[in-house]
Amino acid sequence: MSRSLKVVDGGRPTSEPTLDPVSILNAIASAVLVLDDADRVVFLNAAGEQLFESSLAHLKGTPLDDLVPRDSQTFSLISQARRNSSAVSEYEVEIDTPRTGPRVMTIQVSPHGDMADWVVVQFQEHSKALRIGQQMLSRGAARSVSAMARLLAHEVKNPLSGIRGAAQLLDQSVPEPDRVLTQLIRDETDRIVALVDRMDVFSEGGALKREPVNIHQVLEHVRRVAENGFARGVRLVESYDPSLPPVLGNRDQLVQVFLNLVKNAAEVVPAEGGEIVLSTAYQHGLRLAAPGSTDRLDLPLVVTVRDNGPGIPEDMRGHLFEPFVTNKPAGSGLGLPLVAKIVTDHGGIVEFDTQPRRTVFRVVLPMAPAARQTRRHEA
Repeated sequence: MSRSLKVVDGGRPTSEPTLDPVSILNAIASAVLVLDDADRVVFLNAAGEQLFESSLAHLKGTPLDDLVPRDSQTFSLISQARRNSSAVSEYEVEIDTPRTGPRVMTIQVSPHGDMADWVVVQFQEHSKALRIGQQMLSRGAARSVSAMARLLAHEVKNPLSGIRGAAQLLDQSVPEPDRVLTQLIRDETDRIVALVDRMDVFSEGGALKREPVNIHQVLEHVRRVAENGFARGVRLVESYDPSLPPVLGNRDQLVQVFLNLVKNAAEVVPAEGGEIVLSTAYQHGLRLAAPGSTDRLDLPLVVTVRDNGPGIPEDMRGHLFEPFVTNKPAGSGLGLPLVAKIVTDHGGIVEFDTQPRRTVFRVVLPMAPAARQTRRHEA
């Protein structure tokens, strides 16, 4: 805020605060751009500089289509605002550019008022609120699966061992025709024990051992496994930010996360023209409490797995991270709950958007502390 001198009736100057419009705009958390009649940048606030990762001095005079794809809904909103001379807005507009990374925005466009055909464009990232909601969903699911794993281990597995032992003893004394039934008992108890053993991965272990991990090496390993196995015949596309700093995580568990996500995608893409896109991006993320700690982690690292399958059925979307939820005939419904648990253990978030021929899973992860300091120093 600036101050100007004002002369009062007594002739003595006094200092009175005056409002500076630029400082007000810079205090707004959402990105604000002013465009001239040729859709060139005239002004953008501090949040706009952050969104497009460049300064006003560098972007002034830049055509908007250098920042946002020409086929973006942003341009149709601008045309509509000019045509009707009124503000228009659109909710859940996906913006995915090399500058911004993948984001879901609410975009509002208003006529400038004083300048003919100039417009003010506001980009508000509402996905942060959605991430918090999805984080609570996935973390709640992870906790429920962990509790279920403990229950199964203590209350189910031990009695099953007794049932199987009793069936073995009966097998020695029952007539031959009845041994089919005792064998059935043994087979079914073995099947349930195997399922419980699979649930052991959800049990709460010790503190997660984390260290700086090159996420691109993790994804490269996942790609090699996929293209030589379950995703043979599927087109795998990589779109990486080479400057991405290391993730603070556990390499083996992160491999498991992305193997599960890529495997799920490979199972739903069309046999002809199936495509899975792996991408990474840096964006200013949330600060959330790390599990088991009072520390708060920055979550600026985004890893995206996108497929062109049919999309997730609407009735499954609210339960996707819960155990045993699946629409696959031979599926166990444990893959995504395991993803949710591992990402939660890392202090991260897993979220998804889905529509026909475009399903996107985003994993938002913390970066290593040393990398955080370097990134801030460079900024």
